[in-house]
Amino acid sequence: MIGQKTINSFFSPISKKKSCKELNEAEKADKDSRKRKSSAVDPEPSSPRSAPLSQEQLDMIARNKKAALNKLSPPGFAGSWQKALAAEFGKPYFRQLMQFVNEERKHHVVYPPADHVFTWTQMCEVQDIKVVILGQDPYHGPNQAHGLCFSVKRPVPPPPSLENMYKELINDIEGFEHPKHGDLSGWAKQGVLLLNAVLTVRAHQANSHKGKGWETFTDAVVQWLNNNLEGLVFILWGAYAQKKGATIDKKRHHILEAVHPSPLSAHRGFFGCKHFSKANELLNKSGKSPVDWKAL
Repeated sequence: MIGQKTINSFFSPISKKKSCKELNEAEKADKDSRKRKSSAVDPEPSSPRSAPLSQEQLDMIARNKKAALNKLSPPGFAGSWQKALAAEFGKPYFRQLMQFVNEERKHHVVYPPADHVFTWTQMCEVQDIKVVILGQDPYHGPNQAHGLCFSVKRPVPPPPSLENMYKELINDIEGFEHPKHGDLSGWAKQGVLLLNAVLTVRAHQANSHKGKGWETFTDAVVQWLNNNLEGLVFILWGAYAQKKGATIDKKRHHILEAVHPSPLSAHRGFFGCKHFSKANELLNKSGKSPVDWKAL
């Protein structure tokens, strides 16, 4: 839709190439600083001792790194997520993806709104994630998608798949009651990552942004969590989510699989899977606090 905000509209135009260079220079300066500190403690006999950087210089390097990272990353990324995924922002596929989404917004209605695409990074620090639920594509109806898979903004009624999730919760979690809305932010704030494989969609056209680069980016998110955290519970509903989670290290993490909660498949194994209580059992075994699924 003409006039709709784009992801880049929140910032002044910047050169991605220049930002990458700035970030690399800041990182190089930081590495040089660490080397100097190391040589000052245990210098090699043949190497001249370098003076360590002052605290003021170190602070300036940190500020430069942060500024360069802010230029590279799309708006909406929280600090810890921004740092974890920094390597993706300068890659050609990601720049092309951002250009594609921006062009789509100029000519079509695209969901979710630009400032909600990365809602999932704003709810919880990356190191505090403990459960990951993978979805496929954002809702493509008005006022539904807001950056969390399966979730819809109030007062939009819960879609059928989410209604089936609530039905399972009523049978699985003692005391759970239908919250009368579909906003799952209460879970996200507790460390439940609600991540779609594709993060944008053209209005009323499901999967219209499939194959444009989002899958590569969200694969990188899953792999970062897989490689850097321990004892996560990955909940994979349906063949698509299970395929996306195929590379998860089962020795480091836990995986729960079932059919999708869609009305087309829920009766073939989603109902009765008890994934919500099982997730909490696995979190307890890993020494993590359980999710209060009722806190919506």
